[in-house]
Amino acid sequence: MTELICTVCPRGCHLKVYPEENYRVEGHQCARGEKYGQEEVKNPCRIITSTVCIEGAEHPRCPVKTNAPVPKQMIFNVVKTLNNVCLRSPVKAGDIVVENACGTGVDFITTRSM
Repeated sequence: MTELICTVCPRGCHLKVYPEENYRVEGHQCARGEKYGQEEVKNPCRIITSTVCIEGAEHPRCPVKTNAPVPKQMIFNVVKTLNNVCLRSPVKAGDIVVENACGTGVDFITTRSM
């Protein structure tokens, strides 16, 4: 059994997930909480946010994020793909910075126009 606090909505339900019982979830107050509990135990994923170097802009760093969640076990390798990235201004919010990071099918995109 795994205990979690659901982050899907502001309620913060205390969940208990039983992998040995086909990922049965207790403590959820909505269907989204049940799905969250199952996915968090089966394959936890996260959106990654970071910054990269940018030249020719008012600020020296440009904020970026992944356009989809990345499996937790791959986060450090995916973030390493940003190490040598240096953008040149101008960039628009939503521009792709790194495509298909580590073969995940997930892209890093800019979150601010600069």
